[in-house]
Amino acid sequence: MAQVREPLVSIIMPAYNAARFIRHSIQSVLQQSFQNWELLVTDDASTDNTPQVLEMAATQDPRIKVFLLKQNQGPGAARNHSLSQAKGRYIAFLDSDDLWLPHKLEQQLRFMQNRQSAFTFASYSLINQQGEDLHKTIHAPASITYRQYLRNTIIGCLTVMIDREKTGPVVMPDMKTSQDMATWLDILRNGIIGHGMPEVLAQYRIVDGSNTSSKWKSAMDVWRVYRQHEGLSLPASCFNFAGYCFNAIKKRL
Repeated sequence: MAQVREPLVSIIMPAYNAARFIRHSIQSVLQQSFQNWELLVTDDASTDNTPQVLEMAATQDPRIKVFLLKQNQGPGAARNHSLSQAKGRYIAFLDSDDLWLPHKLEQQLRFMQNRQSAFTFASYSLINQQGEDLHKTIHAPASITYRQYLRNTIIGCLTVMIDREKTGPVVMPDMKTSQDMATWLDILRNGIIGHGMPEVLAQYRIVDGSNTSSKWKSAMDVWRVYRQHEGLSLPASCFNFAGYCFNAIKKRL
């Protein structure tokens, strides 16, 4: 088995009123078999006790770095603030209600290094608000291109890892929703191919009231990315949107 070298991985986590779940998300980072990481959490002006939970975590492990925004700006701005402070060659993303499996970083780094990949993602499973397994897995394809991703938004943000030496700086666009989709499109548009791992490396929590819990909201977010961020024509948007709907239905079967 190839030996994983020890580059620094910067983990980007936005947080907003996340006190219910964020301890578990942070714990899943602490339990990683690969330990050369920094966790950069930007709190987006939470009104609950999220900042206190974060400050406690930071006092217990110096690899956890906490930033507090004074005004609520959305998850894209929170991620960008953490990205601006990140020191690692590799960037990984984990939201404040999701979980990683213990070998996520180790396996994904080995996968990236063996293939000289710039952009990777993995399969993941779904859990409910209580952390119970919903017995549903989102399977990552072996690879995805820009044109394929327009029609199949299969990439789970919680599984993405990026090599900034190959992609250049990573900055999310100034959008209230679907910043992650737009960011992956920005990377793939430059000719980079995303490589998917079949292994389940993370757990995505379905939270009542979140954007992704509403199929209609999610669909409208995708449409706005086509029209506003990508600047696609109406016929091209309709063509890609039909593919998105087909794949979204297939993903939920």
